[in-house]
Amino acid sequence: MFTIIGERINTTLGKVKKAVENRDAEYIEQDVKKQTQCGATYIDVNAGARIGHEKEDMKWLLGIVQQATDLPLCLDSPDPQILEMAYALVDNTPMVNSISLEKERFDSMMPFLKGKDCKIIALCMDDSGMPKTSEDIINRAKTIVGELENIGMKRDDIFVDPLIQPMSVDKINGTMVMDAVKVIMTDLKGVHTTGGLSNISYGLPKRKIINRNFLLMMMANGFDSAIMDPLDKDIMAALKTGEMLSGHDDYCMNFLKAVRAGEIKA
Repeated sequence: MFTIIGERINTTLGKVKKAVENRDAEYIEQDVKKQTQCGATYIDVNAGARIGHEKEDMKWLLGIVQQATDLPLCLDSPDPQILEMAYALVDNTPMVNSISLEKERFDSMMPFLKGKDCKIIALCMDDSGMPKTSEDIINRAKTIVGELENIGMKRDDIFVDPLIQPMSVDKINGTMVMDAVKVIMTDLKGVHTTGGLSNISYGLPKRKIINRNFLLMMMANGFDSAIMDPLDKDIMAALKTGEMLSGHDDYCMNFLKAVRAGEIKA
């Protein structure tokens, strides 16, 4: 089934940053409960926006979030020391966001990941910058998956992020990641693909309808996870419809259940 990484507990978002600054536990709890009720698989927790406060903010957030949900968490930080602290505080096997082929991040993250029981988001980024072609994405995916397998990680625990880039920047950015995902899911059987879905619509109007249609096109190419907002009812309806049409919903039961609940409307 599709893995939904709920993106809303992130201090780059103004309301979340304010809630963290004020230690407003109720705001965080209510948001997490809503994400849980709406179908999130993981809750992403990112406390990096307040420079100099990430450690204390992450520790506080983890306590509040885990009071509000039994879902596993996605620990989101570029700092292995923060991740090490966070890993020790979680109750369920977490996802870690992220590692890349950039030398500084790669060299610091690999020792952290070795021997850990976790899922990992692997970014198709290296020191040359963002990928420019689908071949760039595919080659980087194969390299980083190989490196992770060498330290004992199973493919089922690896979520490759092809790095979705805005259509407003280059007209090929949509087809580039779709083509890459199709190859990755074929040539690296057993891995998953994920990414920040809303990146595709950055700088354009009517972003939600772009995100919704892009999600279905990505799913048709094998995309099986997204970092997204589970409170967006329209995109969740599109997701459940897409799962049914892709053959991942036996007897269309989940689709029918969502229709009866009023979650999918014509």
